Amino acid sequence: MTGMRIILVGPPGAGKGTQAPNIQKKYGIAHLATGDMLRSQVARGTDLGKEAKQIMDQGGLVSDDIVAGMIRDEFMNNPACKNGFILDGFPRTVVQAEKLDGLLKDLKLELNAVLELQVDDELLVRRITGRLVHPASGRSYHTEFNPPKVPMKDDITGESLVQRSDDNADALRKRLVTYHDQTAPVVDYYKKEDKWHPIQAAQKPEEVWQQIVEILEKSS
Repeated sequence: MTGMRIILVGPPGAGKGTQAPNIQKKYGIAHLATGDMLRSQVARGTDLGKEAKQIMDQGGLVSDDIVAGMIRDEFMNNPACKNGFILDGFPRTVVQAEKLDGLLKDLKLELNAVLELQVDDELLVRRITGRLVHPASGRSYHTEFNPPKVPMKDDITGESLVQRSDDNADALRKRLVTYHDQTAPVVDYYKKEDKWHPIQAAQKPEEVWQQIVEILEKSS
């Protein structure tokens, strides 16, 4: 198994959803998002899926061992992983990072890079709370960064846009505190291994993409 093995780290709103498909397409690798993997295992009724569903139905958090098991399953059985992978949403803790290291060692694989998309918290709050959506098509706009031609109207149909309520700002700030508390030790863990690369993600998506390509070309 050759290829590019990457961990993508970043807070909500940093642009992981924009950049992961770019990386996936350019390098022909699998995009492994923990939420998608969980849903897939549950839908397929695998042993891991049944175990995870039981825990989630009771409102619990799926254990590190179950998530690591799902990732192992993807590495072994997903043909797209033969060229490598982007892990998105794992590891979130140092314990998870250690489990991933053990798993990669077992499979004689090595990580190429850990990319951390960095954006100032207040900019993230502005990015997320200003989102406007056209419900029928899913087209998205932003009051500040990508406004529609006519305020609150979809450019194509002229139908009304929906704004996510601004009370999300408080909830988002709480999520960001949790994110930083959890992620800082993981970043430190990978800094020691010289795999970590900070990326200034407040720039335009194409400029962020340029940074990513430069790092990955050096890491391959």
